[in-house]
Amino acid sequence: MKSKNNKPADPESLPYRPCVGVALINRDGLVFVGNRIQIVDVGPLTWQMPQGGIDKGETPDAAAFRELREETGVSPDKVEIIGEIDEWLTYDLPADLVGRALKGKFRGQKQRWFAMRFLGTDSDIDLAADDHQEFSDWRWAPLPEITELIVPFKRHIYERIVTSFMSLAQPLDR
Repeated sequence: MKSKNNKPADPESLPYRPCVGVALINRDGLVFVGNRIQIVDVGPLTWQMPQGGIDKGETPDAAAFRELREETGVSPDKVEIIGEIDEWLTYDLPADLVGRALKGKFRGQKQRWFAMRFLGTDSDIDLAADDHQEFSDWRWAPLPEITELIVPFKRHIYERIVTSFMSLAQPLDR
């Protein structure tokens, strides 16, 4: 984002984008990760969990269900919320991405994270369910592995997710 004198905006002057994230945990205790379709080059690490902005007037849990459906095709009747990090987690974009990523309006994101138990089957996942497809591919991964898959500037958030949701990412008794 450029200021009136055509200089890049000072990141400190920009707000954080309100956002939600979902750790979708299957019956085997593994989490969904998607290989993100890149709009802005953020480097070689392109795997992440579903996440996205909170619309005006929307509650964080409603946004989490909506984002999950948009990014994975999973309907709300195929999941249940089993955990939540009840504080906002923030990250700042690297300086070279400020003004390019997040439509140039934000310095980074403030996120509320939810753990959801996936009650469906893999056939319920449809990455092309929404007109604005976010992921090119997906897989199930052990929760601790996600910190190695995410871009470095979000790694501290994923470390917190692992700590907060590890007890929930266990296989269900069959």
